[in-house]
Amino acid sequence: MIPYFHSVTLDEDKCRGCTNCIKKCPTEAIRVRKSKARIINERCIDCGECLRVCPYHAKKAITDSLTDIDKYEYKIVLPAPSLYGQFKATYPRSRILGALKAIGFDEVFEVARGAEIVTAATKRLLANRNDLPRPVISSACPAVVRLIQVRFPNLIDNILKLESPMEVAAALSKKQAALAKGIEPEKIGVFFITPCAAKATSVKAPYEKEKSNVDGVIAIRDIYLPLLAIMDGDNPPEEEGQAGHAGIRWAGSGGESLALGSEKFLAVDGIHNVITILEEVENDRLEDVEFIEALACNGGCLGGPLTVVNPFVAKIRLNKHVEEAKKEVGDERLHAGHDELLWTLDIEHKPIMKLDDDLDKAMKKLQELEEINNQLPGLDCGACGAPSCRALAEDIVRGNANETDCIFKLREKVRALAVQMAELEAKMPPVLDKEN
Repeated sequence: MIPYFHSVTLDEDKCRGCTNCIKKCPTEAIRVRKSKARIINERCIDCGECLRVCPYHAKKAITDSLTDIDKYEYKIVLPAPSLYGQFKATYPRSRILGALKAIGFDEVFEVARGAEIVTAATKRLLANRNDLPRPVISSACPAVVRLIQVRFPNLIDNILKLESPMEVAAALSKKQAALAKGIEPEKIGVFFITPCAAKATSVKAPYEKEKSNVDGVIAIRDIYLPLLAIMDGDNPPEEEGQAGHAGIRWAGSGGESLALGSEKFLAVDGIHNVITILEEVENDRLEDVEFIEALACNGGCLGGPLTVVNPFVAKIRLNKHVEEAKKEVGDERLHAGHDELLWTLDIEHKPIMKLDDDLDKAMKKLQELEEINNQLPGLDCGACGAPSCRALAEDIVRGNANETDCIFKLREKVRALAVQMAELEAKMPPVLDKEN
């Protein structure tokens, strides 16, 4: 079996065994057993929902440290467009980019520029490939791609199999730096500033190719204060950006779709809303939609779990940068790009619901699962440590839980035992008093 790597992990010392995470997980990847949460690796898509809802911060994302950039001779930073929305509108984008260089990077290359290149390639692909299943589903969000792998295998062919803006920016920046500086590519470190854990997973364990172009991933929240300190200092440095407004707008929901210039698109954000739309697609209920932009986080990347600012506030701040970029850069930048963006690997279905490799055994287990599920109360209260009664039934069939984990079933057994004890006592002969 291929080993799973996940950026979302559990800190058991902080976990209190509450059920907030199991109720919100879109793939039922979490259970609470022995008063501690447990993440089922093959089900997890690193969407980060558990990071948001855990009141004890027991869920954490594995990312790289700023000190990791010192491993490389030449250091390139790739800021996600969502980074710009984290700071007050009084800070120009050039100051944010200048601060990135000031904290230790030699060069800044905007992921928004990569987004423009992907937009141009997407336009060409949609125009020239009539054989693509419609609607085409954006591959920009790795959590959504992994969601389709585990829950919607029939839609794998609908995924737009183009490199993400992050990967495009990483490859292009490293190639340009190697030529311009005369440095060997392996001595150049490319680091992405991420709003989410899913991007970190896509770098450490890419699904579309053998190895990512990115060498490290740093969370926005880990780099926010150092950047702010530089921007608030005396004579803060500034750096000119490469991206136009269309690429910057990718940070929010609808940005990618608007850049395509088509009216037949649907933009959905929030992983549970995405699931609803994908179910509509799977059941052929969507008409006149050619392209779906699906983002796991509410508000798009601006609402990523590793960001700092409320996504609604961040959206207002980002709009300022978009308007400023409209004045500075024309739409001709959208026509730049190259055609070498297709995935080199095909992704496959991950059958997380498969009960057994043997079909006959799997059918018997499924029948047993349904029988157990029918006997459970159907309240989906989560008190058993599973997100639903059906999930508990599946756990029982798999040998990972017992029927008495359900408190209602436990009460029934206790009552039945009490009745049996009472009946036994009634049948027992009375105990005579010794004095009589």
